[in-house]
Amino acid sequence: MARRALKLASWTGVALTASGFYLYSNKYLDPNDFGAVRVGRAVATTAVISYDYLTSLRSVPYGSEEYLQLRSKVHLRSARRLCELCCANRGTFIKVGQHLGALDYLLPEEYTSTLKVLHSQAPQSSIQEVRQVIREDLGKEIHDLFVSFDDTPLGAASLAQVHKAVLHDGRTVAVKVQHPKVQAQSSKDILLMEVLVLAVKQLFPEFEFMWLVDEAKKNLPLELDFLNEGRNSEKVAQMLKHFDFLKVPRIYWDLSTKRVLLMEFVDGGQVNDRDYMEKNKIDVNEISRHLGKMYSEMIFVNGFVHCDPHPGNVLVRKCPGTGKVEIVLLDHGLYQVLTDEFRLDYCHLWQSLIWTDMKRVKKYSQRLGAGDLYPLFACMLTARSWDSVNRGIGQAPVTATEDAEIRNNAANYLPEISQLLNHVPRQMLLIFKTNDLLRGIEAALGTRASASSFLNMSRCCIRALAMHKKKNASSFFRRTQISFRETFNLWQINLHELILRVKGLRCPVAVTC
Repeated sequence: MARRALKLASWTGVALTASGFYLYSNKYLDPNDFGAVRVGRAVATTAVISYDYLTSLRSVPYGSEEYLQLRSKVHLRSARRLCELCCANRGTFIKVGQHLGALDYLLPEEYTSTLKVLHSQAPQSSIQEVRQVIREDLGKEIHDLFVSFDDTPLGAASLAQVHKAVLHDGRTVAVKVQHPKVQAQSSKDILLMEVLVLAVKQLFPEFEFMWLVDEAKKNLPLELDFLNEGRNSEKVAQMLKHFDFLKVPRIYWDLSTKRVLLMEFVDGGQVNDRDYMEKNKIDVNEISRHLGKMYSEMIFVNGFVHCDPHPGNVLVRKCPGTGKVEIVLLDHGLYQVLTDEFRLDYCHLWQSLIWTDMKRVKKYSQRLGAGDLYPLFACMLTARSWDSVNRGIGQAPVTATEDAEIRNNAANYLPEISQLLNHVPRQMLLIFKTNDLLRGIEAALGTRASASSFLNMSRCCIRALAMHKKKNASSFFRRTQISFRETFNLWQINLHELILRVKGLRCPVAVTC
């Protein structure tokens, strides 16, 4: 124990020294923005959390009832400390905390439930800071660009905030403005996180969280480039234009930069707001079906996936002109591009899970990097127990007991889960996050007992695999065979759906990706 405490103190010193040396030796980094307080707060929080785990559980028999209760208390204390750190250091820390809070079935519930508040506790820039960013990027004052500009933001996130404004030609727009210091702080924050994660790994070798730092390194620069977000927005709008229920706000390029994004203003209620839907006579089952179709198409067919579908980024409304129900998709900064190899393996895996082909479940789980942990991988993907996966995930609804079991297993198998997350393809990490966010929406809507999700997924898988086979077919006859088989398989699904409707059967929803 003394050696581990000494190790903790040593790595704390190393973290402080390395971070300080890097910051003061790099002329492109302004240490005044980062600050000894900012670094010290992160190092101290990590040290306190590590010490709590090292000392609190050492004298209790592993796996006993007392151990489980005590571990839950340590998880909760640590989650609250981590949440306080994220709120204090803001920016990148909040972004990473939000990512962890979205992993409902992969991390202990004490962490996910505590960190979820970060979606509603993001910092706000002052109106003076907003004016400064707009002046620097667009070269004009707010009053030169807009007839009116609401000083109070519609919403604030970890990296930016959105204001409602009216242009001189009368168009109402949403103006997304990046927090002024987040760009400069992001690289320093990631460096600090990397040092701290390496320090924690020295103390707890079984926990591997470098995947979290790797994801932040890759995704943050993209999310901080609003021109990239605008391009993503237009790409997904074009890609899914055949869905008349989907609304993606138009981008106004002439007034957009890397830190300022001007969009068409679209109003609506959050996708998890059942009161709003009841008031506006919007069918929650219709919304759930639409969301399933949209994400199944993105993942299985196109391999271009919006990976931040938390309720603030998915609105619902009745179109003012037609009265038709629409889903409004916002915040297009974070997308995952899937390789064809990954996408097709993922299609095969979901088909195997849906039709309970356990040999192929093992085969395609291992192709996706799960190794011998493929049963855990299947449970993580479906948020079902291994017994349910073996019986068929569409055979019985998710019970409260099973849901609690899955959440408890997230704590019991945390070392194995962290190992899996470190070994699966990086594309898989954001898919897991998207899975859990969509499950949260379905749980809020009360639609986790709908059969439509599995059927939509299966249709998309069949279409995606057929498209790939036809593209590689060497003859017209072979392409015709593939098309016939595709049509027959889709007809089987339609028939199955009709039978379910006649029987009034209700099946569990897996996440739509």
